[in-house]
Amino acid sequence: MRRIALLATLGIIVFTSCNKKKTEVAATEEATTITERKCASYEVLQAQLKADPSLQKRMDEIEAFTARFVKNPSAFRVSGDTLYLPVWVNVLYKTTDQNISNAQIQSQIDVLNEDYAALNADYNTTPSLFTGVRSGNIKIKFVWDATKVTRKSTTKTSFRTDDSMKKSARGGIDPTSPTTTLNLWSCNLANGILGYAQFPGGSSATDGVVILYSAFGSRAKYPGGTYISTYDLGRTATHEVGHWFNLRHIWGDATCGTDYVDDTPSHNTANYGCPSYPHLSTCSGTPTEMTMNYMDYTDDACMYMFTAGQATRMQATFAVGGPRAGLRP
Repeated sequence: MRRIALLATLGIIVFTSCNKKKTEVAATEEATTITERKCASYEVLQAQLKADPSLQKRMDEIEAFTARFVKNPSAFRVSGDTLYLPVWVNVLYKTTDQNISNAQIQSQIDVLNEDYAALNADYNTTPSLFTGVRSGNIKIKFVWDATKVTRKSTTKTSFRTDDSMKKSARGGIDPTSPTTTLNLWSCNLANGILGYAQFPGGSSATDGVVILYSAFGSRAKYPGGTYISTYDLGRTATHEVGHWFNLRHIWGDATCGTDYVDDTPSHNTANYGCPSYPHLSTCSGTPTEMTMNYMDYTDDACMYMFTAGQATRMQATFAVGGPRAGLRP
C-alpha cells in the first residue's frame, strides 16, 4: 500500500512505499510531466558551436581522425585494448530524494558496464535482422567507488542546459580531472530534460555527462532508490555516455539524417515508447529502423544494443591520437 503526499511547493507527486525505500518521482520543473525521452546534447552542441567558432574546426579534425581509425583501427591501438575508465560522480541536491545514495550510483555503474560489454540480458532479444551488426564487447570498463563522489546542497529548484551545474561559481560542482576521468552530474533538470553530454572537442572545464537524478541508476538493480517511471533502468546514462564518446543520435538530428556510422539504418526521425517490430522507414534504402539502438529515443526497457560501427567510432575517441586519448594511463 502506498501513501500519496502532495508537495505543493514543487508541484511534484511522490509515491512512497510503506518501508520508505522506493520512491516514484515525477521529476519536472513547473509541474511539466516527462512523457517522452528528451536529450539536449545536440542543442547544447549547437550553442557551443555558436559561442566558440573554433570548435567546428576541432570537431572536423576529430571526424577526420575517426575516419582514419575506422579504416585501419590496428594502426592506432595500444597494448591492452580495454579502457579502464575512472568515473567521478557529482550530486547536486535540494531535497533528500535528489541526494541519491551510493547504492543508486553503483546501480548505474553496473548498467554501464553491462551495456558496454554487451552483457545485458536484453541484448539477446535483438531481431535476427540486426544480430550480424551488434557491437559485442566494446571494451570500456567503468571504474567507480564510494570515495569518488562530490555532494553539494543547492537552493536551485532545477538546472538548465547552460552547464551551470558544472561550475562552482554558479552553484554547481567543478569537474574532477576531466581530461582523465568521466564526470557524471546528477541533479534536477528543467524542461523535461533527461540528460545531456558534451561531445569530444569541447572545453575540459565543462566536459562530462549530466543526468536527471531520478533517471540515474536502475530500479531493477537497486529498488530502494528514487526513480521516474519509464526511465528507471539506467539507459539514459548509456545513451548520454554514447554522445560523450562521439556517437550521434541514430536519426542524425534531421529527417533521414546521418549518424556517421555505416551499419546503422537511416531513421525518419526519433522513435519514442516501445515501437513494435518491424518499424518501417521511408528513408532511401532503409526498410526497417533499429529502434532498439541506445542512440534512439525509445524507453529504457526497449533500447538494448549498439552496433559494431558505433563501437569502432567510440573506440576512436580514446585511441592513440584520438580526442580522449588522455583517458589512457
